[in-house]
Order: sequence, then C-alpha cells, then structure tokens
Amino acid sequence: MALIDIPEGLQFFHGTKADLKPGDLIEPGRSSNFGKRKMAVYVYLTATLDAATWGAELAIGDGPGRIYIVEPTGPIEDDPNLTDKRFPGNPTKSYRTKEPLRVTGEITDWKGHAPEQLQAMKDAVARLAAQGIEAGTNQRF
Repeated sequence: MALIDIPEGLQFFHGTKADLKPGDLIEPGRSSNFGKRKMAVYVYLTATLDAATWGAELAIGDGPGRIYIVEPTGPIEDDPNLTDKRFPGNPTKSYRTKEPLRVTGEITDWKGHAPEQLQAMKDAVARLAAQGIEAGTNQRF
C-alpha cells in the first residue's frame, strides 16, 4: 500500500465513542471499535465528516458518538477496505496508519444519519458478521 502525501491544510477526523481530550493519542494496539474488538493494527482517519459520522455512530460502546479532529503523527495510506474495493479513487477520503493520531479538537455540532439509514447500515454490518466477515476489515474471523 502506497503512502499518501498529505496536502497542506487538509483536516482529518476520527469517529468513536471514546471520551478524549486535546493532546490524547489514538493508538494501534488497543481493542478495535468494531466487530470482535480484536487488537487493532491500524488506526483509521478520514477527511470527510460523513465518514467520521459513521465511525461515531457504529462504534461499540455505551457513550455518545464523538468526532475528533486529529493529526497523524506518521505516514498514512489509503484504507484498502474502502479504496478501490468499494469506492474506487477513495471518495470517502478514508485512510489508516500504524502511528498514533493526536487529538487536536472535537466537532460537537455534527448531525447523525437518519434513523432508517443508520438502521440499514447496522443491518448490513450484522449480515456481514453472520457470514463471518468483520465489518471494516473484509476478513473472516
């Protein structure tokens, strides 16, 4: 997977249910936000608020969804689970990295997807799980 040159001024987001503060690091090596909560090899980020909203809405946990503004501390690459497999050209601007993301702020006025749209996505994730495919990885578990 090729590393991405980060354009000047591009803002990145990370959707989750974790309660974080500016300066906190989101690091690989912790339980994933999704599926069977396996140890995450990568952390994911996006340059679109819509993709971060899905992350915040679908993350495992009891708390409210949160969207953080993050900056990568190392190289990033296209998220191969989305790029060219589902969305050629990476229109979701979804990326991953093996290096931590530093939280620099939080988006507090984001709007979630319509309840029926969210339920349709949750149903799709459940269908994949029933087939043994972990959401977000396209790998069987």
